[in-house]
Amino acid sequence: MSKTILLNQNWIFSKEGHDEPVTLPHTWNAIDGQDGGNDYYRGTCCYTTVLPDIVLPENGRAVLQFDAVAMTAEVYLNEQKLAEHKGGYSAFCVDITDALRNGSNLLRVNVDNSDNDTVYPQKADFTFYGGIYRDVTLHVVPAAHFALAENGAVPVRVTPIVTDLDARRCEVTVEAAVVGAESVTFTLDGQQTSVAVKDGTARAVFTLEHAHLWDGLDDPYLYTVTARLDNGETETARFGCRKFEIDPQKGFILNGRSYPLRGVSRHQDRKGAGVAITKEMMEEDMALILEMGANTIRLAHYQHAQAFYDLCDEKGVVIWAEIPYITMHMHNGRANTLTQMEELIVQNYNHPCIAVWGLSNEITAASAVNEELLENHRALNELAHRLDPTRPTTMANVFMLEITSPILEIPDVNSYNLYFGWYLGELDQNDDFFDTYHAKYP
Repeated sequence: MSKTILLNQNWIFSKEGHDEPVTLPHTWNAIDGQDGGNDYYRGTCCYTTVLPDIVLPENGRAVLQFDAVAMTAEVYLNEQKLAEHKGGYSAFCVDITDALRNGSNLLRVNVDNSDNDTVYPQKADFTFYGGIYRDVTLHVVPAAHFALAENGAVPVRVTPIVTDLDARRCEVTVEAAVVGAESVTFTLDGQQTSVAVKDGTARAVFTLEHAHLWDGLDDPYLYTVTARLDNGETETARFGCRKFEIDPQKGFILNGRSYPLRGVSRHQDRKGAGVAITKEMMEEDMALILEMGANTIRLAHYQHAQAFYDLCDEKGVVIWAEIPYITMHMHNGRANTLTQMEELIVQNYNHPCIAVWGLSNEITAASAVNEELLENHRALNELAHRLDPTRPTTMANVFMLEITSPILEIPDVNSYNLYFGWYLGELDQNDDFFDTYHAKYP
């Protein structure tokens, strides 16, 4: 049977020749990244730990999962480089099986948050923290197991489509990515089916009659599907049956009814902790947001922790999820935008709370609208639709972007960040802006 070991204890953190013991999650900018001076430490630091004794099953594998390392990580085992990951907000997995040796195994992670022109973000009004600031886990799995993909993709992917709102009928497609298995048995809401594995994937379709809908704040009901292999390995996935629609005249629609979205934008850091926040801090954030009366959150401006997406699912909060393609387009950063978009979608696909995938944020604030910028957005838009045909794309445009700009033609839904009554002008100019925009583009 598989085994998961949390590796948050007994790390040595090295910065500029000085060593100290630390416990994960950890950031080296918890203090200097919080004073607003933009003079916090940006560079390369090192984390080391000795792995616990690992007993592999016959033909089994050992895989490390990093839930987030900011911003670039190089992973070494026994001084052999095994992986490099660019992007400080998404999970990634590293198979360490072939580098293991008898006795002690030294894990070293070089972490870099220095200024560069390839990894987003590099220009924005928030701190680019450095550190291993989410959990690290070791997964020891038998020969037949659910896949632990390098890009952190969920092993069980669920696509619920409400086909009849009146009858509350929902078609649920479940796909499991597996290694070394011939069949998978799926169980959902009293229904069970066994299907063969083809090209590493098992796929089943369930029909839920009179489904219990995920209905926002009123009733955020969640289903759980279970996938089981013949050797007893199991994996579960939560999902919700809901229908989101965005209508130019009627606004946002949830399960066939008007559902105006009013909410906040959330960053993931906290005074004194930086980004190395606890689940309790996330729960407090959520409680404050709900106390305000909000029913939606824009998770700015990057992928947040799985624990927070889970909270949004459980509380019924509608989410805008996006990548940190922000403020300034970088000629050498195109590949990184695509990688971060892929990771955002494949890791968060099952969350019913997510309504839209955000391509970028105020990218024209420091960049011209030229063919390179447009092509980057077209590539992101195509990738998002290919990975997830069920959700629309959007982008947040800075207020000075002309409403005739060709970049507005790329996403499915457009949004403007307006600052009338804040940085400039009067509050009622927001209404005037959108009235003009909507009259021109009804």
